[in-house]
Amino acid sequence: MTNDDDSQLLKLIGGNIRRLRKRAGLSQEQLGLISGLDRTYIGGVERGERNPTVLTLFHIAKNLDTSWECLFEGSQ
Repeated sequence: MTNDDDSQLLKLIGGNIRRLRKRAGLSQEQLGLISGLDRTYIGGVERGERNPTVLTLFHIAKNLDTSWECLFEGSQ
């Protein structure tokens, strides 16, 4: 993977998290609180600026009441 591929994947994951968070009716702050993360970190993940660990993605997905696989929807 190139840096561009990495960046696109992070943006895809972040966009999916944002979509699922909004569907759940949660703010970034609320998702951060229940996930043990700061609101600014959630924002960075949603914008594709952060590279969250697998465990972080797992906790976010769990708190969005979805599977971690849903965070990768649209990837190849």
